[in-house]
Order: sequence, then C-alpha cells, then structure tokens
Amino acid sequence: MTARKTIARWLMVAALCGVSAGRVVAQDSAAAPQQGQTPAPPAAPDTQVNGASAGDQPSPWLLVPVVSSNPKLGTTVGGLGAFLHKFDAESRVSLFGATYQYTSTHSTIAAVFARTSFGADHHRLAAVGVFGYIKNDYDDYLGTGQPLQSNDDLRAVIIRYLYRLKGPWFLGAQGNAANYQVIGESAEDEFALETLGVKGLSAASLGATMMHDTRDNDDMPTRGWYLNVNNLAYRESLGGSASFDAYRADFRAFWSHGRGNVFALRQNNAVSIDAPVIAQSTVLLRGYKLGQYLAPYMSSLELEERLSLHPRWGATLFAGAAALYGENDSHSANNDVYPMWGAGLHFVIKPVQRMLVNFEYAQGVEDNRGVYLKFGYGW
Repeated sequence: MTARKTIARWLMVAALCGVSAGRVVAQDSAAAPQQGQTPAPPAAPDTQVNGASAGDQPSPWLLVPVVSSNPKLGTTVGGLGAFLHKFDAESRVSLFGATYQYTSTHSTIAAVFARTSFGADHHRLAAVGVFGYIKNDYDDYLGTGQPLQSNDDLRAVIIRYLYRLKGPWFLGAQGNAANYQVIGESAEDEFALETLGVKGLSAASLGATMMHDTRDNDDMPTRGWYLNVNNLAYRESLGGSASFDAYRADFRAFWSHGRGNVFALRQNNAVSIDAPVIAQSTVLLRGYKLGQYLAPYMSSLELEERLSLHPRWGATLFAGAAALYGENDSHSANNDVYPMWGAGLHFVIKPVQRMLVNFEYAQGVEDNRGVYLKFGYGW
C-alpha cells in the first residue's frame, strides 16, 4: 500500500467499505472522497472456527503490522491496533481502533475508526476520522506523460448508519466532510496542476445506501453474496467547494469448495457526474495507486481463489481488470483497460472471530505493482 492508497481507502470507507477496520486501513488511496460498500452480518455466530471455540476466551485486542512497497511511492511501515467487542449474541464483532503509518517519502497518515453492530445486528454504525500529509511523486500523471510532485494535506470524517429492514436487506444513510489540499512541490508542478485543472477540494456530502448481505462472515467469508448500491451528493450548500454526484454498485459472491477453499468474484462500478478532476472515478485494483488514472466512470471485475493449506494458513491467487470510460476522458491515462494479477499468503490471527493477516503481491501495467502486508483480504 502507498501513502495515497491508504488515504483513498479511508475516504472510501463510509462509501466503499463501511469501515471494515484493518482491511480499510491497509489498502489503497484516491485523490478525493468517493463512495461505496459496507460489511454484513454472519449467517451464524462464530462459535467455532479452525478448532477454536468461543470458550477459549481469546484476547479482545488486535495488533497488526502494516507494511507495503510500491516502486512509485516508496515503502510504508506502521501498525493497527483495535479493541474487539460483541454487544449481544446475535450481533457481529465490533471494532474500535487506530492506525498510524509513515512512508519513505516522508508522508504520514493517522486514523481512528469504529465498526459496530448492535441491537441483534439490526443496527450498524461505522465512523472514521483520518489525518494525513502525503508527498506524491508521479512519473506520468493522468496519462499526460509529465512527471509531477505534489504535497497533499488531508482531514476527513466519514460516517455511515445502516438499519436491517428484513432478512439480509439493509437501508441507511452516509455522509462525509473533508478538507483536501493539493500543492505542487515546485513552481513547475504548481503550473502543471493548474493546467490540468487539479485543485484542492473541500467536500461535504450526504447520501443513501442499500445493501444485501448473506455472507457468513465479514472478514473471512466462505459463502453468500453481497451487493451495495449507494450515492453521495456533494454540495456547496453543505460547506463544500464544489457540487457533484457520485454513485457506486459493488457486487461480491463467494463459493466454498474442496476442503476449506473459497472461490470469490467481485464486480465493481463507480460513476461520477460533474465532478472536478480530482474527484472522478479511479482504478480500484490492487497494484495500482488510486488517483493516478481518472475518468468519469470505472468498472472492474476480479476473480480470486482462496486456498486453505492449514487450519491457520492459506494462499490467494487473483486476477482482474478495470476499465475507465466516459465522455470527459481527456484526463484518463494512456490505456482504457488496466489488467492486474497477483498472489499471496495469509495467517489467521483470530480463529474465533475469523480475522487474518494477509501478505500479497499485485502486478499491473505501466510499472504499477505493489507488495502489501495488511489486515484482511483485499475485499
């Protein structure tokens, strides 16, 4: 993961991941707030996983190192700490935590987060506060062929609430507020940002979200399917510097086979309407830094095989591609389609709660690649 990747993932938490804790912490970044997904309830209580029972009284604390490396943005080191709590027997495990990361480009990112489930899992409340100072060094920014160095200062708060309507269906609201400043490292970089129309963004939004989730677990699903459709309406009347709309549809499915193996599929879509360049849709795949390739619309497809090698050890093999398109694609990159493939190993650190640490390598095109040590699967 890179510094910018971390920021984007946090910005997409209310939108993208509904604060899926460490998985959010340890991945991706974009240039501006975006929208999207949320976790779901286990189909049954996690009373026994991989031979560990709830009576083992596992520690409620979770400590995970966070490390990543990218040839364009350097190396990131840090950690995540969280407290696990279950409000009642029917609810999922809730997490309250913080993370801090420092990069070889002298960027820093800190965040506090909460992912809660209560009232027999009829209520879900997720929140994130993130603070960061990010130094970026692009070899080819937005496909212009021009190198660019910039400093980004970010402060953001993101909140999402979901209420269970019936069965696996949830309905809720979300919102965020962010102050995102982009400053060129030199006069030439500042001129390039101005020429490309890339400016800082004070953003404030409100939106609605609908979710269906029959996964048996948030962090290590073995069956079921998940769909999240949501929007964020950014408005000057709410205190932002621009008015635009963002929509997202995220579908995931999981099938068990063999002895503990899982085949997973994800189809993801993002749409931005009248958005400034910095807030347009970006490639959402491992191996790519979010915010480098932008267009009004993005669609992606990922396939992943999660192999069980041991009760606590496993491996992942994955591949996919993302497409950028739309009428205003002058700020997109050289390609329209961005393929990706990779592999990884994981270790289950909390068998009862089904939580893991994942080490992966992802390869893209145009020298895009990344190495990630993080909490949870890629999605």
